[in-house]
Amino acid sequence: MPPLKGFSDNSFHTHADSKDACLSLLRALKPYQSPGGARIKLPLVTGTHFDDIAAQLEGYARPLWVIGALLHGKCLTTEEIQELVDPYVKGLANGTDPNHEEYWGEVVVRDQRMVEMEIISFALLAAPEEFFHSQTPRVQENIKRWLYACNGKDFPVTNWLWFRVMMNLALVKVCGVPYAEVKQHMQDDLEKMDQFDIGEGWSADGTWTDDGRQGDYYSGSFAIQFSQLVYVKFAADLDPMRCETFKEKAKDFAALFWRYFDQNGAAIPFGRSLTYRFAFAGFWAAAAFAEVELPAPLNNLGTVKGLLFRHYRWWSTKEDIFNVDGTLTIGFVYPNMYMSEDYNSPQSPYWATKSFVTLALPSHHPFWSAEENPLPNIGKVIATAVKPPMQIVCDTGNHHFLLSSGQFCPWPLKATESKYGKFAYSSHFGFSVPTGPILMQLAPDSTLALSKDGGDTWRVPWKLPRYEFRTASFAKGGKPVDQIPVLWSLWKPWRDAEVEVETSLIAPCARWPDWYVRRHRIINKGDRAVEIQGVQGGFSIQGRESKRGEVLPSGSTIQEFTGDGNSSFPEGIIESQTRVLICSDAGASGIRHLASGPTTGTAEAKVLKPDANTNLMWQRTLIPTVNFQLKDFSHGSEANFATAVFALARRQGLETLYDSVDIGARWEDAPVVSRTETGGNDEDYISISFT
Repeated sequence: MPPLKGFSDNSFHTHADSKDACLSLLRALKPYQSPGGARIKLPLVTGTHFDDIAAQLEGYARPLWVIGALLHGKCLTTEEIQELVDPYVKGLANGTDPNHEEYWGEVVVRDQRMVEMEIISFALLAAPEEFFHSQTPRVQENIKRWLYACNGKDFPVTNWLWFRVMMNLALVKVCGVPYAEVKQHMQDDLEKMDQFDIGEGWSADGTWTDDGRQGDYYSGSFAIQFSQLVYVKFAADLDPMRCETFKEKAKDFAALFWRYFDQNGAAIPFGRSLTYRFAFAGFWAAAAFAEVELPAPLNNLGTVKGLLFRHYRWWSTKEDIFNVDGTLTIGFVYPNMYMSEDYNSPQSPYWATKSFVTLALPSHHPFWSAEENPLPNIGKVIATAVKPPMQIVCDTGNHHFLLSSGQFCPWPLKATESKYGKFAYSSHFGFSVPTGPILMQLAPDSTLALSKDGGDTWRVPWKLPRYEFRTASFAKGGKPVDQIPVLWSLWKPWRDAEVEVETSLIAPCARWPDWYVRRHRIINKGDRAVEIQGVQGGFSIQGRESKRGEVLPSGSTIQEFTGDGNSSFPEGIIESQTRVLICSDAGASGIRHLASGPTTGTAEAKVLKPDANTNLMWQRTLIPTVNFQLKDFSHGSEANFATAVFALARRQGLETLYDSVDIGARWEDAPVVSRTETGGNDEDYISISFT
């Protein structure tokens, strides 16, 4: 896809840079605005579960994050207002007019129109003169009537509740509705969302129960934390105590959330709605906009600016996020419908523009003149347990990723097990989503896939009835010297077989920073024997040669893949009985079976070639896997497997050119795992419990 001028060539350092990026995004939409300005329909025919008028309302509303911010910051010229703002002002009048042909329609139960009301409300709050007070009295009444209809409707008890809170806030602050008239509506919704709190500033997207556990970007940058900060900005006089509470939540949340961003600006993709792209950084934009003073090491505008602007720059190099006309696609770093949700219309991706609310700050604000700071460096911590969402964020210097356990989305979301249930998610390697039910379509990277019917069907972790944090020990000379965070979980793959799988995810440690360890304990508690096939996947990796896109060669040593002049990085596959390593211009990804206590069955390392377009980052990937079979796995049988997962990332802006000797040495220096019952005689080892 061609780059978008003004965004793809943007250096993202100044206020002018941010404004240029936004103008380029807005101008790409102009050809698709309706005559009355109330709808935008991109020239694509993909559908959603809601009606197309609501999808076209999405197209109108979502750019208002930018329009409202630009007007609030008073940085547009008269010509730019006429070109880019006036159609949206006219569109608000026509879209809320029941007698106009571009009327958006009445709000019904759990209507997508409710979602877009928050963004329209932001525009009203940020630019009341342009969007409301300049309208005729009849139009003002239409706006109030259309928004007010949201009250009394059934709402999902999720981040959606914020949409109604912001709508009522706009009615009060801009449209002249008495606060007393809607205060109870607002308080009821806010009190319901108080129940989403899971500690340390984090919220779940809904209540965190056995009926659903989601702590994804909706809990932060996409919705809840973001909306809390917008509320702080506009509702301090109405609700001062709650606004102070939201400030404290933002401070606590920020103290861990910055770790989800890599040194080069990439965020770790996890959960749903990833087509919202640079909305990942929306929290940092909202924190700057609300002028919330964050705690150390984030108590500097330059640190927040660096987190935000590095993220923009990372996305600016991803030219394939744009269609040939400069509009955003559905996908991640390239167009991809496999990873989309059924609520993603062609216009949906413009939720990403909320990360530009910093433009509501005037150009003379200290934020814009602050010098960017790099990521904080706090004691060079490799692995940080983030307990509320049940994750461990890892930054080894060579790879940035997280380990996860316990989350699941309760409703029928496409690729839900992949988006919430995998063991690891990487800001560099991403993760894969399925295209179908067979193994190569399943694309089981960073997970364990099990089959008891000869490979006809496969199960991967989803709902985990038990999960918790534990610790392992790193021992040197037979003595424990350091603690390593561990995520432990229990999973039952089948309803018709009493098989349990315990999994421990052991984070990297200073001794083996390029590896994390997975330990699985499989137990048959049923009355009948089963035959189980298993596939353990490592990180998927770009699986073609960089020069011509050819198949990667196979060899027995890394040295065989260097010196041919095709690449500055080894490119090839090393495969043996118990381990496999894949090297490409994306880095290195490997997996190996480790000796680990009593084991029934056999293990064999293989390279799996999944379907194209399963991975978020690369269209053509390979997955290193360890495969095993448990034959005649009868009542009381137990199998224990320890697997080490290896990765070196050649990241954008951080392309460390590992030579073959360095890669080979790191690959050969695999973790040693010992059982706590027997200890170990090795000089260095990781001690994990099998009980």
